[in-house]
Amino acid sequence: MDHKGSAGNAGEGMEGRFVFRAVSPGETEEAAAVEAVCFPPNEACTLASMRKRIAKAQDLFLVAVDRRTGRIAGFLNGLATNEEVFRDEFFTDAELHDPAGKNIMLLGLDVLPEYRGQGLAKELVRRYREREKARGIGRERLFLTCKQAKVPMYEHMGFTDHGISGSVWGGEAWHDMTCPVG
Repeated sequence: MDHKGSAGNAGEGMEGRFVFRAVSPGETEEAAAVEAVCFPPNEACTLASMRKRIAKAQDLFLVAVDRRTGRIAGFLNGLATNEEVFRDEFFTDAELHDPAGKNIMLLGLDVLPEYRGQGLAKELVRRYREREKARGIGRERLFLTCKQAKVPMYEHMGFTDHGISGSVWGGEAWHDMTCPVG
């Protein structure tokens, strides 16, 4: 499929192809399955943890559902907090979610392989930022950790690299990255 010439109106093309919305509790197993495809076992969210995340912070999930198939093509999820440092416990303890938190710790940007390279990840981040700003509840920054290879991708999405993270999730080395919500 040729995507040349669509970069200027990628959001419009995305709207025609995907429905962007919050996750529903009935999609928990599907979201966990997408996560299992997108991350290795030592990094992926388990079904039990996904269940807790969705129960606690359903509104901080943004899914892209393929209009053709009705299936989740990708999603972005996080927990709100007033904390300023990303720590591994955010991955495993949904109780750390503070609905009034000024920051969001992003826990996963998942895009199934067949949808990669088409701008869906960037569109999920763009829409997530817009949605949080529009809520008007004082959200300030998004935090995430990523491997070195993904740093340029996130910088292209507006994130700033703050160097090696204290996170050792999955036994890996990560970079701390942030971007403003607005």
